[in-house]
Amino acid sequence: MKKIINAVDQVENQMIEGMVKAFPQYVKKLDCGNVVVRAEKKTGKVALISGGGSGHEPAHGGFVGKGMLDAAVAGAVFTSPTPDQIYEGIKAVDDGKGVLMVVKNYTGDVLNFEMAAEMAADMDGIDVKEVVVNDDVAVQDSLYTTGRRGVAGTVFVHKIAGALAETLQVMPILSRRLGVRTWLPYVIAAAAIGKALGCAWQILFFPS
Repeated sequence: MKKIINAVDQVENQMIEGMVKAFPQYVKKLDCGNVVVRAEKKTGKVALISGGGSGHEPAHGGFVGKGMLDAAVAGAVFTSPTPDQIYEGIKAVDDGKGVLMVVKNYTGDVLNFEMAAEMAADMDGIDVKEVVVNDDVAVQDSLYTTGRRGVAGTVFVHKIAGALAETLQVMPILSRRLGVRTWLPYVIAAAAIGKALGCAWQILFFPS
């Protein structure tokens, strides 16, 4: 695949800067590194933060916004973000209600996010929880993981946990190790039932 790159050593910075320039009404970049946060900080809610190595765009900065993430931390290409970067992101979005980290099950991601959580708790007294997503059904173990990787199912966690935090303003209660494949069928079934009930309501009470 062809890519247009100005300079290899600036690819991550310029990617984030381009995203911010394209959508300034939604996101902004912190001065401390490649950390994207909501342009208008939402107060009075649990904050959600996620991140990972660059090279998987629009993950994760593209999922920062209302009802989803409050911050996304980008590491170097295919490299976990550093604890310092994640720590700055946690501090930027915390509003006293706690911070939920959505972490994909890669060894580097898990270690660095947990280290950042300890830093935030010890130095700033921030209540930080995490959920580790391991939804990959193709690979049980890889060179980079112990257990299944966190892949596309992470987006469902962003959306569901983000909606809960935005509307209920409470810490979403999720299992620490979240195998999305185990509960995704129930989500789909619930959506189908909801759709059916909505159609029945429309037919019974608002016939055309």
